[in-house]
Amino acid sequence: MTNHPDDDRRFADLLHHRAARLEQGDPVTPPLVSAATYHLPRSDVGGFLYGRMSMPTWEEVEAQLAVLEGAPCISFPSGMAAISAALFAAVTPGQRVVLPSDGYYTVRLFAEGFLRPFGVTLDYVPTVAMAEADFTGAGIVYVETPSNPGLDACDIAAVAARAKAAGARVIVDNTTLTAVLQRPLDLGADLVVAADTKAPGGHSDVLFGHVAGHDAGLMARVRDWRKLSGAVPGAFEAWLVHRGVETLELRMTRMCASAQVIAERLAAHPKVGGLRYPGLPDDPSHAVMARQARGFGFLIGMVLESAEAAERFLAACPYMARTTSFGSTHSAGERRARWGDAVPEGFLRLSIGVEPVEALWAGIEEGLAAV
Repeated sequence: MTNHPDDDRRFADLLHHRAARLEQGDPVTPPLVSAATYHLPRSDVGGFLYGRMSMPTWEEVEAQLAVLEGAPCISFPSGMAAISAALFAAVTPGQRVVLPSDGYYTVRLFAEGFLRPFGVTLDYVPTVAMAEADFTGAGIVYVETPSNPGLDACDIAAVAARAKAAGARVIVDNTTLTAVLQRPLDLGADLVVAADTKAPGGHSDVLFGHVAGHDAGLMARVRDWRKLSGAVPGAFEAWLVHRGVETLELRMTRMCASAQVIAERLAAHPKVGGLRYPGLPDDPSHAVMARQARGFGFLIGMVLESAEAAERFLAACPYMARTTSFGSTHSAGERRARWGDAVPEGFLRLSIGVEPVEALWAGIEEGLAAV
């Protein structure tokens, strides 16, 4: 993963985004302020009013994430809270909404349960087919690239151009890469959504999400949704994410480099099939991601011969947490078919962490030996 000078400046700014506001004796790191109410003798002169509307610690993490995204950010108590806010802010009854058929399955559950009853028409398109999909009459085109868990990719700029020509707004879920590796707003997206529960938080100890965008009117709708629905993050969670983001670029560099090494070795292993890692030159997502991203991520997909073989691998690998999330300091693995994803029974999604790569590989070999 190589940095452009502008990226280096942006990553440095993440660590110093408070500097210009500091006064003599101020804490260098943001304090944790968990107040729900504030001294309010008047309501017409600004300041903090009530914890459902704004909090000092939210503002700090939102300012930090805005540096990373290059656009204003609004924080939420989970990735799905951010996604639902973005969709409700942008959709109108009766619209056609295009969603990925192979993206995070909870988005489809949300759309079926809460958008379709409002008369919204839902069309599901595979990520790789987004480039040719018919967007006629669509109000929203929602993409996730690379997709979770299959790691298929689409050209964000091309999809955004076609969607906007059809009159649609474009929402991109950037959870798998984060803005360290990919900036969809620069490629034409109207909104970016992300689960900061994953790599930005980075330690499996916080639920969080955010929405970013340049359209002031649309972002005002997102902010109103948060205020009026009460889908607000806690101050402690915001503080944890702020702390996590300070090491995000450093962790991503290690995780992506290790994922490349491990994917290349898995490609040569006789027990591994169906390998997916966009950093491999022959991966179907390689060319697209090489154009629009700064790196190929830390997620690897692979297929073992059966569900039982996949479970034996996970049980025998000493450095692979058996968990449903990804993006943490520890490596993790999961057999995704158990949640109903359209993948083979033996498909595993591996999330590569920050362990020393040779020790991690030795653990993976140990797991494969048990298959």
